[in-house]
Amino acid sequence: MSLVANTGKLAGRTLFITGASRGIGKAIALKAAKDGANVVVAAKTAQPHPKLPGTIYSAAEEIEALGGKALPCVVDVRDEKQVQKAIDDAIKKFNGIDILINNASAISLTGTAETDMKRYDLMHNINTRGTYLVSKLCLPLLKNSNHAHILNLSPPLNMNPYWFSIHVAYTMAKYGMSMCVLGMSEEFKPFNIGVNALWPKTAIATAAIEMLTGDTSTSRKPDIVSDAAYVMLCKDPKTYTGNFAIDEDVLKAAGVKDLTPYACDPKNVNNLLLDGFLDDPASVSHNKATVSTASMRRYHTSAVNYKEKEGAAADGQIPALFQSISKTLTPELVKKTQAVYQFNVKGKEEGVWHIDLKNGAGACGQGEPSNAPDATLTMDTQNFADMFTGKLKPTTAFMMGKLKISGDLQKAMKLEKMMKSLKSKL
Repeated sequence: MSLVANTGKLAGRTLFITGASRGIGKAIALKAAKDGANVVVAAKTAQPHPKLPGTIYSAAEEIEALGGKALPCVVDVRDEKQVQKAIDDAIKKFNGIDILINNASAISLTGTAETDMKRYDLMHNINTRGTYLVSKLCLPLLKNSNHAHILNLSPPLNMNPYWFSIHVAYTMAKYGMSMCVLGMSEEFKPFNIGVNALWPKTAIATAAIEMLTGDTSTSRKPDIVSDAAYVMLCKDPKTYTGNFAIDEDVLKAAGVKDLTPYACDPKNVNNLLLDGFLDDPASVSHNKATVSTASMRRYHTSAVNYKEKEGAAADGQIPALFQSISKTLTPELVKKTQAVYQFNVKGKEEGVWHIDLKNGAGACGQGEPSNAPDATLTMDTQNFADMFTGKLKPTTAFMMGKLKISGDLQKAMKLEKMMKSLKSKL
């Protein structure tokens, strides 16, 4: 569902898009294809992935079906030789490159203790180094274009410590992409190359987000990002550079008044998950002084509300359950369990809760735990209540898809023993 009309501005232009086999990268490719653009589909996926749909070849077919020309290239942005070969192939087929989209990215929303160095290296080598490398190698070709753009899918450089505290390795890697924008936009001005960043206001319904959250009903479609990218790429690179743009702001400025059609579920248009790195005062519950602004905001790593449901009952099932749970916490239970749990509750009583059975005499309550959770559990309000009242076992809920778990699965499954203990006391 595109709300921005194609103008033909990108006709005959060549776009080099990393990570273009699926998701946002492919959406941008398809939007450009409608103008008759040439697209280099630079991604790793040559063979179908068991969980993630799309390959460079299937994306190329879709591009050509819409009137564009495509060149599928197997590219791991960590490999300089593969990147250079794809660029050389692009020169042979399309005689140059006008636009580079640095979209390829790796993600791990984990704290310092939980992030192994292999995952750290992966994020930094793909996000920061990959963006820098592809930009560097494309630079000679971009200098020869009269409409040269680099667009990085990366966030504004928000220095709020919260965004570093929850997943510092990932934040560093994404901010590395944004720092490329900050530096290169100024460095490349003499060459009339526009260098900008684009970031979605809300979670976007990609396969990656579905794997992270298990749900896309409170996300927007990738079309909102591809429409915003199209608007940005049609601007004059001589004057439009150094911007850290947010998708919905770009579209509103372009005259799009109603963003509802971009929502995966129109019923959730006012209840969307906010993407990371954005501080939005509208999402803060001002009457909860004990919970920090950052921890109450809507964000897809914690599934906190973008706009908290107005009039949410303070006396529902969940608060009552936690009041009872607080009376059952003992040092013995803490010693047996040794885990911190975060619960992202959806539905009627949406919110974030925690149980700390690792520190001191134990603690529980609303909001994110003060210590990093060992396991984060996401489920519906009723399933949550059923689980804590013994009507639904955590293992059963997990196997049936009623419970999504991220983090330490073994520690999450310890909840079953803990709940038996709690049930007798509740």
